[in-house]
Amino acid sequence: MAQAPDLAGAAARTRSGRAPARWLVLAAVAGIGLNLRPFLTAVGPLAPTIRAGTGLTYQGMAWLTLLPMLLMGVGAFFGPALRARLGARNAVLGALALLGAGCALRLGVADGGGLIASAALCGLGVAVVQAAFPGLVKQEFPGRVAPVMGLYSAALMGGGALGAQLSPYVTALSGSWREALALWALPALAALALGWVALPRTHRKDRLPDQAAARSPSAGATRALLRRPRTWLLMGGFGVMNGGYASLVAWLAPFYQGHGWSASASGALVAMMAVAQAGAALLLPALAARRVDRRAWMMLALAMQATGFAGLALWPDAAPYAWAVIGGAGLGGCFALYLVVALDHLPDPDSAGALSALMQGGGFLLAALAPWLTAMLQAHTGGFAAGWWYHLGCAALVAGLTLRLNPAGYVAAYAAASAESSAVGIGRLQ
Repeated sequence: MAQAPDLAGAAARTRSGRAPARWLVLAAVAGIGLNLRPFLTAVGPLAPTIRAGTGLTYQGMAWLTLLPMLLMGVGAFFGPALRARLGARNAVLGALALLGAGCALRLGVADGGGLIASAALCGLGVAVVQAAFPGLVKQEFPGRVAPVMGLYSAALMGGGALGAQLSPYVTALSGSWREALALWALPALAALALGWVALPRTHRKDRLPDQAAARSPSAGATRALLRRPRTWLLMGGFGVMNGGYASLVAWLAPFYQGHGWSASASGALVAMMAVAQAGAALLLPALAARRVDRRAWMMLALAMQATGFAGLALWPDAAPYAWAVIGGAGLGGCFALYLVVALDHLPDPDSAGALSALMQGGGFLLAALAPWLTAMLQAHTGGFAAGWWYHLGCAALVAGLTLRLNPAGYVAAYAAASAESSAVGIGRLQ
């Protein structure tokens, strides 16, 4: 009689003696996250210079944020399939190479169209990373998802701070905004090298056929998730909330430049906002890890967002750093907590990663519209205050959606999809 396959032994052989040290994997989590936002945040403080050099209008400049975020949304839907076909490690490494190439191409852009195309290339790279990485984190740190996702989110926001702060200074030193934007190819290549060394390898020869089938998300499995109302609720909350981040990245610096601030001063303001985002993204998931129900911390983060946008709309010159820091902390904390809550819903790393990818996919499609809508409101009203009021309303809407994320309903939210998904190979959805 044939013996039953030793699944635990196969898993142990896959990792024994070859797994990178935990601190090295954590360094890769931080290093990769650090590269996912500078290509976006570097643009806002340089907006007048870029507009002068390319002839782009405010609506044209909005495409430098809108198009990458649209691609982040579309690309996220293909993340589970890429992860299944290539493995999370190979998908992330290829995406980092794409991101570095997009940044490097900015050195030679001649017009606005070329700059927007480079933004699209960067957005594609970031889309793949954001889709593949949460599942990898749950796989490698199953008992520490909240703090590790907090580290990833904090690094992501911290990279945004560096992009906003350093790009005006590099422009002043080099005399070229193109060099300031292309500079971010270097840390992307450094993250690629770190990821090559640190990210765990999948040893296909040690994976049994039934394991491979069970752990490979399929189109049918994705459809099963999309049939669940909870998936759409997560998409909506994540997307509407992230629209506030997209608009602040695109328009906070130009808003204060309209109040007489210099490029370096407005860039420092965006950097302060991003630092606050990073701190909250690291702190709030760690605090929320003490309880399965994360909603109280999410509501606190949304209240901070509302305070920041109200301050920008009503009293922009009274305390600009306070509004940027309070609003940024709310956005960063809520971003990280939504990633954690999506992973909380499902126990299997591949299933949870697929849900996270769908949430980010639909979410970023929604978020991408926010900078364009804010630019349109600016064109019709002559200022950005209407845009800040719009995002204050969005924070209230997301609060209503967030209240429905009761962990007591996680099992029920995907129970009907469990039996169906087992037939199409997504693993356990319970």
